[in-house]
Amino acid sequence: MSPTDSLVQLHDLTFGYGERVILDGLSLQVPRGKVTALMGVSGGGKTTVLRLIGGQFQAQQGQVLFDGQDVGQMSQPALYAARRRMGMLFQFGALFTDMTVFDNVAFPLREHTPLSEALIRDIVLMKLDAVGLRGARDLMPSQISGGMSRRVALARAIALDPELIMYDEPFAGLDPISLGTAARLIRRLNDSLGVTSVVVSHDVDETLAIADHVVILANGKVAVQGSPEEVRACIDPLIHQFVNALSEGPVPFHYPGLSVHDDYGVSA
Repeated sequence: MSPTDSLVQLHDLTFGYGERVILDGLSLQVPRGKVTALMGVSGGGKTTVLRLIGGQFQAQQGQVLFDGQDVGQMSQPALYAARRRMGMLFQFGALFTDMTVFDNVAFPLREHTPLSEALIRDIVLMKLDAVGLRGARDLMPSQISGGMSRRVALARAIALDPELIMYDEPFAGLDPISLGTAARLIRRLNDSLGVTSVVVSHDVDETLAIADHVVILANGKVAVQGSPEEVRACIDPLIHQFVNALSEGPVPFHYPGLSVHDDYGVSA
């Protein structure tokens, strides 16, 4: 993949919390106009990658490029300008609980544009209609379901017509109907808006069904990447265990510790 085909590029990136290294020389590319699934075991650095792309964290080594520009070297005004080209769907939506559905979606438009309230109203209703919730515009977050909250948050994420939409566990806590609706919505919006999407998820079946490109992280690096079919066919033991949700494999069920005999004081 050439640099011009990628909206986001990570080059030899290292990041950690204190002594704990999360990402260790990580390199990957996010193709333009595609849905890229970013997967891996819990604590593997998937959400950290999203925060590095958005400039919330800075790499300790290496580069994060957004449309060819180094996020870590951006001035504050340049970073804010880059963030206006990004949309973020947080885990569980993160709606403002004291605002209506309408005002939640209008918030980024009021903060970042000089648009009139009449034009903001038209845009908000259009975005809510895209996620099937135009009729819920006057409700409070406490009056809608978890799946609906996630869709309102998605409408807010696309309010500024971003080039990149990042989804942090968009399927967590959803019932099967809401989960399927959310997955199809991500795919439909990506194709209709012509955006680039990065989906962080543990839900293998739904995520692989909508993804064009899949990246699985392990031990701070890319363990495998490719099409959903290529990832499913991978014979690497770790990937096979993850994709097939097996309890036995390179990722152990038991946390390392003393043997049963030693722990219980049983003599040989």
